Amino acid sequence: MVASAQAETLSDALVSTYRNSGLIDQNRAVLRAADEDVAQAVAALRPVLGYLATAGYADNAQGSGSSASIGLSADMLLYDFGRSQLSVDIAKEAVLATRSALIDAENTALFNAVNAYQAVRRSMVFVELRENNVRLLTEQLRATRDRFEVGEVTRTDVSLSEASLAAARSALAAERGGLARAQEQYRTVVGDYPGVLAPADVMPSIPGSEAEARAIARQENPLVKQVQHQVKAAELAVEIASRAMRPTLNASGDISVDDDGNDSASVGLALRGTLYQGGAISSRLRQAQAQRDQARSQLYTTGLRVDQEVGNAYANLAVAIASIDASAQQVQAAELALRGTREELQLGARTTLDVLDQEQEVLDARTNLVSAQVDRIVAAYQVLDATGLMTAENLRLNVPIYDPAAYYNSVSDAPRGQVSKQGEALDRVMRSLGKE
Repeated sequence: MVASAQAETLSDALVSTYRNSGLIDQNRAVLRAADEDVAQAVAALRPVLGYLATAGYADNAQGSGSSASIGLSADMLLYDFGRSQLSVDIAKEAVLATRSALIDAENTALFNAVNAYQAVRRSMVFVELRENNVRLLTEQLRATRDRFEVGEVTRTDVSLSEASLAAARSALAAERGGLARAQEQYRTVVGDYPGVLAPADVMPSIPGSEAEARAIARQENPLVKQVQHQVKAAELAVEIASRAMRPTLNASGDISVDDDGNDSASVGLALRGTLYQGGAISSRLRQAQAQRDQARSQLYTTGLRVDQEVGNAYANLAVAIASIDASAQQVQAAELALRGTREELQLGARTTLDVLDQEQEVLDARTNLVSAQVDRIVAAYQVLDATGLMTAENLRLNVPIYDPAAYYNSVSDAPRGQVSKQGEALDRVMRSLGKE
């Protein structure tokens, strides 16, 4: 009872994964970098302010002396036929695509945690079965030797029992190695070695049918959403490329003063455009169109891949459920046959080899049942992963949910450090992320 109360649950493993996953942290950093692209695109629509200070000394035929001056300059884009605003829109679509990639990373990390948890559980049960088998065969070898001493069986029966025990010990060593590998994988995914793991035999809530799951996946799968935003960004890039021949209008101003007190000021407008660039502009337009077509094709193939993943998950679930029923019947029948074979051995109607073969049948049946039970749980979570619902929020994990919009809201208007309220808000976000 105490061990059960202290056992680590699948939910505990998922919470630890969500908190410690390097894959999730990596994609959060990628998203913050994409957020900064929006800030930089917005900054291109704002004035550029600069200064220039000079100081010098001259000695020539006209005389010698020093001079100094200081000046300020400003330059601002007034109109470029919407190209800069389209760049902002592209950056925003990239942010939305990257958010979807983050959700996909979360799905992957949590599903990997389920796999790792169940792999350890499977290996632990397999080790227990093998240990029980070794104990059983050890006792059977002792009994066979006793019977050999009184002449009830032959030396061949003893050798068969010895060989069977040796094979069982070898299989036990292999299972223990498999458990060690599963524990290492668990640590890699979850963040720490597993302790006592509670059985995870409760099915998660999944869509009621495969058709319903396919419909949800088309709407919610993060890979589909990611490519949808990439298509939109590619379409905007085509629009930018189509406006490349149109001019830009800039305003500029300068003011300066020298060490003699002389000052000067100027303002002006500049209209700039391209008449000929050796075909580069047309080439960039064609390139943007090809990239748009590539993104559209990728959206189509991604939809097919998501459909396939849903179908595979439900196929695996159906196979596991059927295997559980069949394996349960196999275990029952094999155990009954083993009891009968042992009784028949006492009557001389069966050999030691018959008993050993039947014991192996029982072990195989129990192993198949355990695998089918594990596969059923994994397949159910595979459905959630394929539909895009394998998230901490949907699983209702007891963990603070990461807000992907918090950093974006702090930088989308391109704040400048701590000199503004927006900059102070950004600093608070960075501290909450542990980056300062």
